[in-house]
Amino acid sequence: MIDRLTDTLNFQAQALTLRSERHQLIASNIANADTPGYVARDMNFSQALRSAIGDRSAASQLKATAAGHLQASGGMAGGPEMRYAAASQTSLDSNTVDMDRERATFVDNTLKYEAALRFLGGSVRTMVDAIKGQAQ
Repeated sequence: MIDRLTDTLNFQAQALTLRSERHQLIASNIANADTPGYVARDMNFSQALRSAIGDRSAASQLKATAAGHLQASGGMAGGPEMRYAAASQTSLDSNTVDMDRERATFVDNTLKYEAALRFLGGSVRTMVDAIKGQAQ
């Protein structure tokens, strides 16, 4: 029981950390929207989260038993892999920041950050209620 709670809290903590890092990337993209030659960056959030928690999913535990089987890809070491955004429209100054895309990504990331916070808060409240119930 304690291991499940710890795993849940660790997962949510990693998710919040990565969401915060992604927020910084998006904010940097927005801040450099008028910088000539700036290339927008982002991260593959799900891949970064799998890497951060050690990728304990069933897919990561699969083994190739025949020559034709594909290997499951493992997590990355050293933090999330940064990707460069492809230019959605041509720009005279070679800047690849698309403000519409960045705004939408920022809002999406914000909502998911808040959801993770609420889930984490609910988990903590559940633990506190369980502890209080045992003390009475």
